[in-house]
Amino acid sequence: MANNPDSAMTLLELNEIIRDFVQNDATAGLWVTAETSDLSRKRHCYMELIQKDDSGNTVARARAAIWSNNLYDLDAKFTLATGQRLATGMKVLVRVTVSFHPVFGLLLVIDDIDPAFTIGDAIRRRQEAIARLTQEGIIDLNRTLGFVDPVLRIAVISAESAAGYGDFMNQLHGNSAKIKFYTRLFPATMQGTTAPKSIIAALCEIADNPDLYDAVVIIRGGGATDDLACFEDYDLAASVAQFPLPVIIGIGHERDVTLLDFVAAMRVKTPTAAAEWLINRATGLLEQLQNIGNSIFATVTSLLADNDRSLANIEGQLPEIAKTALLRSENYLNNAAISLSAISSTRIAPETAALDAKAAELATAAANAIDFASHRLDAFEQLVAALSPQAVLERGYTITTIGNKIIKKAADINPGDTITTRFADGAINSKTI
Repeated sequence: MANNPDSAMTLLELNEIIRDFVQNDATAGLWVTAETSDLSRKRHCYMELIQKDDSGNTVARARAAIWSNNLYDLDAKFTLATGQRLATGMKVLVRVTVSFHPVFGLLLVIDDIDPAFTIGDAIRRRQEAIARLTQEGIIDLNRTLGFVDPVLRIAVISAESAAGYGDFMNQLHGNSAKIKFYTRLFPATMQGTTAPKSIIAALCEIADNPDLYDAVVIIRGGGATDDLACFEDYDLAASVAQFPLPVIIGIGHERDVTLLDFVAAMRVKTPTAAAEWLINRATGLLEQLQNIGNSIFATVTSLLADNDRSLANIEGQLPEIAKTALLRSENYLNNAAISLSAISSTRIAPETAALDAKAAELATAAANAIDFASHRLDAFEQLVAALSPQAVLERGYTITTIGNKIIKKAADINPGDTITTRFADGAINSKTI
């Protein structure tokens, strides 16, 4: 049978049929177990109710609401019993009535809640993980590392195409203080069951060269609460807790809290907030340096001003000081002259007379010494003349030489030698046989 537009119903008619079908006594006042997700409060309280299988995968989802006329009482009832306000990630037992609106679709209207059903499964798993991390003594390791100053070399773990990563980079590198940051992206899956292993692999790659970075930033933009379930993984939290560099977590929105927030050195609300934290830390250090510089400048300026005043005072006093010193020295010299004059009459005159006497004695002694030395020189001269070779020859002696060598023994002459015999009046040459 061919389709006939004239006999077709409108969408509104279909939705009214669905409404009549689902809105009845059978779907009113039903108690349902579920986990809350994406809960928000304005005038009314809106959320999603979800159900997960043993692997953590969402197998059912429905929109739900608590109207304002019932919200205060249910909030008070739940908070009084559990010690906490109804929030995302809680396992709840609620009474719902199915509502279907032709425009807004299916909605579960919550009119009661059983606080005895305790908190949600996600929070319970988180508490168990926190207890395990605490028992193993690693929960505080990363938080106690401390940050170096300045934090400028950043290893970033994020999805490269994520809007949160783009926001982080734009905020960080576009900072008004013109602070130069070095960043390197280590891409990772940031959602789903494969995310924990992917992030751990990025951490291991960074750990191969920890000296190249000052800190690690793990960022992801907002999303549904169950999309952030990967950040509740124990192995990932343990890796962050034991990482050798301080880790900054900027995941989701302000309302989002994950297990990583309990082990990381710093938790901020969003990727942009992570960039702002790094910028504020660096600018704070710059301000400290500026304050130190200003303090040094002020101190030096004050010292120079004090020295200028001291120099001015000294300059004014110098003429009087010099004049006083000169007068004092002049008086001293005058006194010394008077003293010297008195000394010359009592001590210098006798000493002068003694020196004159000594001078006369020295002159006589010198003349005697010269005469004695002259006589000795004459005697030496006569002795040298008597002992000279010529004097020896004149006494009848001869001197025999071979070449220029004087012969003292006959044994020094060999046959055939030419010898020279010197007399007082000449010399003869002879040849030995």
